[in-house]
Amino acid sequence: MCARRGRDDVMSSDLQYLPCCGNFTCGVAVVFRATRGSKTPGPGVPSAPMHALVRGRISVNPRGFGFLNIEASPARSGAAPLGPATAFVTPPDLNPFLDGDVVDAMVVEAEPGRYSASQLALVHRDRTELFGTVVSHAKRPHLRVDRLVSNTDWPFKPGSADDLAEGTAVVAVLEGAVVVPARVVAPGADLGIERCLARNGVHAVFPAEVIEAARAAAAASIERELSRGRRDLRELTTVTIDAPVTTDIDDAVAVIPAGPDGALRVLVSIADVDALVPEGSPLDLEARARGTSVYLAGRVIPMLPEAISSEAASLLPGVDRLAVTVELRIDAEGGVTSIDLHESVIRSHARLSYDAVEEYLTTGRSAGVPEAAAPVVRWLRTAAARLSTVRAARGGVELDREEAYVTLDAETREPTAVSPRADTGAHRLIERLMVAANEAVASWLVARGLPCIFRVHDEPTEERVRALERFAHNFGVEAGFGPRLSPRGLAAFEAQFRGSGIAPAIRTVLGKALGPARYTAEPGLHFGLGAPLYLHFTSPIRRYADLAVHRVVKQYLQGRREQHVDAEALASLAHHLNARARSAAKAETERHRMLVARLFASRIGEEIDGNIVAIKPFGLVVQMVESGATGTIALEALPDGPYRPDAAAQALIGASRRYGVGESVRVAIAATNEELGRVELVPAGARDAS
Repeated sequence: MCARRGRDDVMSSDLQYLPCCGNFTCGVAVVFRATRGSKTPGPGVPSAPMHALVRGRISVNPRGFGFLNIEASPARSGAAPLGPATAFVTPPDLNPFLDGDVVDAMVVEAEPGRYSASQLALVHRDRTELFGTVVSHAKRPHLRVDRLVSNTDWPFKPGSADDLAEGTAVVAVLEGAVVVPARVVAPGADLGIERCLARNGVHAVFPAEVIEAARAAAAASIERELSRGRRDLRELTTVTIDAPVTTDIDDAVAVIPAGPDGALRVLVSIADVDALVPEGSPLDLEARARGTSVYLAGRVIPMLPEAISSEAASLLPGVDRLAVTVELRIDAEGGVTSIDLHESVIRSHARLSYDAVEEYLTTGRSAGVPEAAAPVVRWLRTAAARLSTVRAARGGVELDREEAYVTLDAETREPTAVSPRADTGAHRLIERLMVAANEAVASWLVARGLPCIFRVHDEPTEERVRALERFAHNFGVEAGFGPRLSPRGLAAFEAQFRGSGIAPAIRTVLGKALGPARYTAEPGLHFGLGAPLYLHFTSPIRRYADLAVHRVVKQYLQGRREQHVDAEALASLAHHLNARARSAAKAETERHRMLVARLFASRIGEEIDGNIVAIKPFGLVVQMVESGATGTIALEALPDGPYRPDAAAQALIGASRRYGVGESVRVAIAATNEELGRVELVPAGARDAS
């Protein structure tokens, strides 16, 4: 995982939709089997008519068939669908469609509890690119598409691919019912990355006009900006703290030591991307469409071209940069007693790494922390400790975005190890400061009645709270939340398992139970952080939501005290950014699990201890204690079957045995599938018994 992820919102992408396991088809199988097994609709849902016109989204199964996930009835103006949640789509009916397509269809109840969809008509297609290899049918070139995206091969536009040899890996653009080569993937390239990007609608290449616009925009005049009133902070000792491989450095920190009253001032300076990316420009429109940078292990797909993201906007050491600075006055008890925002010019005096700062924090010395930067690090530690005290009192939790971290060889980029994630004190220091800055800007905006994109995380429902109590009991931890779960109650619960061997597995289950954070035009609680108000401000190089916030702040600072925004347009932007964040998270997770599967392919037969973290109709999802990676155990691999899934109890129930979330199991690695990112497990001893 790239160190840029998770700095300032520990509940942001780790709680987005993540596949439950390496099997990216399991979500489809879950829906279908659950529908088949349900003879009657749920509470409040009318019985399904024999025939119904519905609107839904296509899911493709790699075995050639598909499902229609029903979202609405066109005849009822977008109302919730009547009857089933999903319907089966036969291979012939599926042929013209792609995973994620929105279609209208006729749904028929083929037999009690089983539905099929036909007469499919395309309504909307988000996908514009396909990845695959060139094959020949009847002497005509076709693209053999990733079978999680399409169940059939797509013909190339006549004459567009005649010079491509069979087996060539290609990214192609869609033109109706045909495709046109956009770029040929270089021989030896990691096809897994290309597959992840295309599956999730992530574009790896910028249009030529956007690249050119980025080069032109990189020539902002520092002196002109100073002349119009920017605050000159270049003499203030400012540092950045990041991973050594990070190129898109968008935050820097400085501190003014405590005075006689004990209060100190922390200045969090964020790259002023808006100064280089004017609203409505080709650069801006491209960044908005992408929504976020995508951090795949071994490759970064930036939201903005590198001329800006890694050069002109990046807060590199020793160069002047435009910034937006939030200054926090923090008293001796950790209270933020004043907030000041201003446009600024800064100069980073040292680029520090997490490892160097951690070494300095624990030993008092580090060759990677220059003498001039040492006092800054010490006072930043003071500020972070104060903020931590207040944050601990209000509750909330910290959740790692991924359950495991894959290490890549520096030269070959092949996976060499997988281990549970463990952030250091240096990571937590920066995270505290970034979260404090985000909260401060949210409060500053709301106090002035300014419209913006906020980040909210809802309080979990009573059903989720009761389920979490059951899961905790299975792990050997007693929760006792009471009638509702509060941020403080959540923090007290987390304190019971923090630092224990089962902590990664409980955190995985906890993340699923708490649900996702999201962008919205309405301010509200961020439950996971225990923050009354929250937004994203500190990473505008890699997140469009932050850039949108910067623009509101800057317009106010430049005198536009009354800002009126189309509420519908703002809500639409939030919806779009949520979708792009989910796509990015899925791509990152798929890549992560593909690498895990590649690494575990050499460990077939090994036995490992694990904890059950999810129950699915196809079997169990197990998180391995040693590595934090997950694998699956199929129903048919479990002894003493058959078993039936009990969704309410989150358990598999058999005649003489049950498996529930939180239970420990001893498993063996049985097989891997890199393309699907799947590690297949069996109960220990099962391979010998067979």
